[in-house]
Amino acid sequence: MTDQGEPLSRIADALEQMVPSLRQDIDWATHPGYAWHHGRVRAVPQLDALPLERLKGIDRQKQAMAENIRRHAQGFAAHDMLLWGTRGTGKSALLRASVAAAAEEFPDSIALIQIDSASLSELPDLFASIAQVRRQFVVYLDDLAFDHADDAMLRDLRSALEGGLAPRPTNIRLAVTSNHRAILARDDHDQAGPLNQRDWMDDSLALADRFGLRLGFHPCDQNDYLAIVAAHAEGHGLSFDHADAIEWAAQRGQRSGRSAWQFVVELAGRAGKAI
Repeated sequence: MTDQGEPLSRIADALEQMVPSLRQDIDWATHPGYAWHHGRVRAVPQLDALPLERLKGIDRQKQAMAENIRRHAQGFAAHDMLLWGTRGTGKSALLRASVAAAAEEFPDSIALIQIDSASLSELPDLFASIAQVRRQFVVYLDDLAFDHADDAMLRDLRSALEGGLAPRPTNIRLAVTSNHRAILARDDHDQAGPLNQRDWMDDSLALADRFGLRLGFHPCDQNDYLAIVAAHAEGHGLSFDHADAIEWAAQRGQRSGRSAWQFVVELAGRAGKAI
């Protein structure tokens, strides 16, 4: 029988090189962003973030979010953040833009770490990895919602917000985006156990209450939509027809920051430009 040890060893070495760095190998002090998944972390060399001034139609939310992130970047007291509302209305874009703006104002002071919902149970490991780093962090969970089978996930997030026997490191704040104000279940139609469901919904509402900063995002009106299109178009040297922009949104059934950006992508494509 042929010894397969050497080929298997080479395959294992190759696979190891393809896997993102283990958390103990990462440099937490220099990159603007990181992505954490099942105990492994990948550095993000550049955040996908727009300038804050290009985000239109969400002035109140922008002011509150940017100020909270700015305080955190300086090491001042700051809130955990819940951004809830209609899809495509700029929740994630505002978070990324606020962190990028704070990092530009205070270089190397703050970084964004995205963690997926499947890795919520690993939040204590993530916290331990960055607790002693001389830098501020925003740990970010995007598009979060629970169903009735997610009790463990609900407990993991609540524990991260409340802390356990050991306090959460002061250089970490949580930011969660959700289509639901109370981070309610995606599958919330089960009426088989009304008392249990009421208890479960009370738990969800109690979780939302633990965020010191809660910002709602709503569909924009036509004027705000056109202002968003104009900001993106001007930023890329593009002109547009208002009627064309309105028709684009109508065909997609929503006026939002996302549909405005997609329209500008279409404009750039028609003009033969890359953006």
